[in-house]
Amino acid sequence: MRLRVQAEVKPTEAREKVEAAIKRIFPALELSSVGNSLVGESAQVESLDQLHQLLRQQAIRDSARSAMFQGKRGNAGQFMLNRQAAFVGKVSFSGGESPLGPIVVTLEAPDIERLIDYLAPSTRESGPTHAL
Repeated sequence: MRLRVQAEVKPTEAREKVEAAIKRIFPALELSSVGNSLVGESAQVESLDQLHQLLRQQAIRDSARSAMFQGKRGNAGQFMLNRQAAFVGKVSFSGGESPLGPIVVTLEAPDIERLIDYLAPSTRESGPTHAL
């Protein structure tokens, strides 16, 4: 499994606030500056624990699942999160239409469907979900 999180830091905003928004969803990620963006990468499933928990707490697993499957290409998937929502510890999927720009999340895994199923199991089916 590979996780990559990236967010552009606009000239009008504080790097610390962008970092805080990312860390509220992905607290274990070490972030570095790459050009005008903050980037974090991990190969540890534990890096997804906070996202996993927030999707349950907010009861948005089905919409999360839909967003993740919509961005799936082969063994990778990409989705965008709203930065203002992330700053207050909430998960909100974005089409990139935010004025500050999104947090872009890219997941890669040999079985990406299993990873998505772990993060956001369907609440509409009664079948088993995959544990990682």
